[in-house]
Amino acid sequence: MNHIISTFENFLKPTNPFFKFIIVGVINTCIGLSVIFILMNGFHTGYWPATFIGNVVGAAVSYILNRNFTFQSKASVGGSSIRFLSVILISYMGAYSLSDQIITAAFHHISLEVLTNKEVSVLLGSCLYTAANYTGQKYFVFKR
Repeated sequence: MNHIISTFENFLKPTNPFFKFIIVGVINTCIGLSVIFILMNGFHTGYWPATFIGNVVGAAVSYILNRNFTFQSKASVGGSSIRFLSVILISYMGAYSLSDQIITAAFHHISLEVLTNKEVSVLLGSCLYTAANYTGQKYFVFKR
Protein backbone atom coordinates (compact mmCIF):
# COMPACT_ATOMS: atom_id res chain seq x y z
CA MET A 1 0.00 0.00 0.00
CA ASN A 2 2.86 2.39 0.81
CA HIS A 3 4.29 1.82 -2.68
CA ILE A 4 0.99 2.84 -4.26
CA ILE A 5 0.78 5.97 -2.13
CA SER A 6 4.41 6.85 -2.89
CA THR A 7 3.86 6.37 -6.62
CA PHE A 8 0.73 8.53 -6.50
CA GLU A 9 2.54 11.27 -4.54
CA ASN A 10 5.39 11.29 -7.08
CA PHE A 11 2.87 11.50 -9.91
CA LEU A 12 1.27 14.56 -8.31
CA LYS A 13 4.53 16.47 -7.80
CA PRO A 14 4.60 19.75 -9.71
CA THR A 15 8.00 18.73 -11.13
CA ASN A 16 6.47 15.70 -12.84
CA PRO A 17 6.96 16.04 -16.64
CA PHE A 18 3.32 15.13 -17.22
CA PHE A 19 2.15 18.15 -15.23
CA LYS A 20 4.67 20.37 -16.95
CA PHE A 21 3.37 19.09 -20.30
CA ILE A 22 -0.19 19.88 -19.21
CA ILE A 23 0.81 23.43 -18.24
CA VAL A 24 2.64 23.95 -21.52
CA GLY A 25 -0.29 22.35 -23.35
CA VAL A 26 -2.78 24.75 -21.78
CA ILE A 27 -0.60 27.71 -22.72
CA ASN A 28 0.02 26.68 -26.34
CA THR A 29 -3.57 25.45 -26.80
CA CYS A 30 -4.97 28.77 -25.58
CA ILE A 31 -2.63 30.67 -27.87
CA GLY A 32 -3.28 28.39 -30.87
CA LEU A 33 -7.07 28.30 -30.42
CA SER A 34 -7.16 32.07 -29.95
CA VAL A 35 -5.36 32.51 -33.26
CA ILE A 36 -7.70 30.00 -34.96
CA PHE A 37 -10.90 31.63 -33.70
CA ILE A 38 -9.64 35.16 -34.41
CA LEU A 39 -8.77 34.13 -37.96
CA MET A 40 -12.06 32.24 -38.52
CA ASN A 41 -14.39 34.77 -36.90
CA GLY A 42 -12.50 38.07 -37.16
CA PHE A 43 -10.90 37.65 -40.57
CA HIS A 44 -13.28 35.03 -42.05
CA THR A 45 -10.37 32.73 -42.83
CA GLY A 46 -11.32 29.20 -43.91
CA TYR A 47 -11.11 26.17 -41.64
CA TRP A 48 -7.88 24.67 -43.01
CA PRO A 49 -5.82 27.89 -43.23
CA ALA A 50 -7.01 29.04 -39.78
CA THR A 51 -6.33 25.72 -38.06
CA PHE A 52 -2.96 25.43 -39.80
CA ILE A 53 -1.78 28.93 -38.84
CA GLY A 54 -3.10 28.59 -35.28
CA ASN A 55 -1.36 25.26 -34.87
CA VAL A 56 1.92 26.59 -36.27
CA VAL A 57 1.87 29.36 -33.66
CA GLY A 58 0.91 26.90 -30.90
CA ALA A 59 3.56 24.43 -32.09
CA ALA A 60 6.32 27.03 -31.90
CA VAL A 61 5.35 27.85 -28.31
CA SER A 62 5.07 24.13 -27.54
CA TYR A 63 8.52 23.28 -28.93
CA ILE A 64 10.30 26.02 -27.02
CA LEU A 65 8.55 25.37 -23.71
CA ASN A 66 8.59 21.56 -23.89
CA ARG A 67 12.22 21.39 -24.93
CA ASN A 68 13.39 23.75 -22.20
CA PHE A 69 10.81 23.40 -19.42
CA THR A 70 9.01 20.06 -19.63
CA PHE A 71 11.61 17.61 -20.86
CA GLN A 72 14.76 19.74 -20.31
CA SER A 73 16.10 18.14 -23.45
CA LYS A 74 19.74 18.26 -24.43
CA ALA A 75 18.98 16.87 -27.90
CA SER A 76 20.23 18.97 -30.78
CA VAL A 77 17.80 21.59 -31.98
CA GLY A 78 18.22 20.35 -35.56
CA GLY A 79 17.37 16.71 -34.89
CA SER A 80 14.66 17.30 -32.32
CA SER A 81 13.00 20.04 -34.35
CA ILE A 82 12.73 17.75 -37.40
CA ARG A 83 11.16 15.01 -35.26
CA PHE A 84 8.94 17.63 -33.60
CA LEU A 85 7.69 18.95 -36.95
CA SER A 86 6.98 15.39 -38.11
CA VAL A 87 4.92 14.67 -35.00
CA ILE A 88 3.11 18.00 -35.28
CA LEU A 89 2.21 17.51 -38.95
CA ILE A 90 1.04 13.92 -38.50
CA SER A 91 -0.94 14.86 -35.38
CA TYR A 92 -2.44 17.91 -37.11
CA MET A 93 -3.52 16.17 -40.30
CA GLY A 94 -4.85 13.12 -38.51
CA ALA A 95 -6.67 14.92 -35.72
CA TYR A 96 -8.30 17.70 -37.72
CA SER A 97 -9.23 15.47 -40.65
CA LEU A 98 -10.80 12.94 -38.30
CA SER A 99 -12.62 15.57 -36.24
CA ASP A 100 -13.97 17.29 -39.35
CA GLN A 101 -15.29 13.96 -40.67
CA ILE A 102 -16.80 12.97 -37.30
CA ILE A 103 -18.57 16.29 -36.73
CA THR A 104 -19.73 16.57 -40.34
CA ALA A 105 -21.20 13.05 -40.19
CA ALA A 106 -22.71 13.45 -36.73
CA PHE A 107 -24.16 16.94 -37.13
CA HIS A 108 -24.70 17.32 -40.87
CA HIS A 109 -28.41 17.95 -40.35
CA ILE A 110 -28.21 19.80 -37.02
CA SER A 111 -27.53 23.50 -36.62
CA LEU A 112 -26.12 24.38 -33.22
CA GLU A 113 -27.25 27.60 -31.57
CA VAL A 114 -23.95 28.75 -30.09
CA LEU A 115 -21.24 27.17 -32.23
CA THR A 116 -20.99 26.23 -35.87
CA ASN A 117 -20.12 22.67 -36.83
CA LYS A 118 -16.66 23.88 -37.90
CA GLU A 119 -16.06 25.38 -34.46
CA VAL A 120 -17.11 22.12 -32.78
CA SER A 121 -14.80 20.32 -35.18
CA VAL A 122 -11.94 22.61 -34.12
CA LEU A 123 -12.57 21.82 -30.45
CA LEU A 124 -12.66 18.05 -31.04
CA GLY A 125 -9.63 18.29 -33.32
CA SER A 126 -7.77 20.14 -30.60
CA CYS A 127 -8.40 17.32 -28.13
CA LEU A 128 -7.31 14.63 -30.60
CA TYR A 129 -4.29 16.68 -31.63
CA THR A 130 -3.19 17.15 -28.01
CA ALA A 131 -3.33 13.42 -27.27
CA ALA A 132 -1.40 12.49 -30.43
CA ASN A 133 1.11 15.30 -29.93
CA TYR A 134 1.89 14.34 -26.32
CA THR A 135 2.46 10.74 -27.27
CA GLY A 136 4.76 11.68 -30.14
CA GLN A 137 6.74 14.24 -28.15
CA LYS A 138 7.22 11.99 -25.15
CA TYR A 139 8.21 8.84 -27.00
CA PHE A 140 9.79 10.16 -30.21
CA VAL A 141 10.92 13.80 -30.01
CA PHE A 142 12.22 14.24 -26.47
CA LYS A 143 12.73 10.63 -25.43
CA ARG A 144 15.46 10.11 -22.86
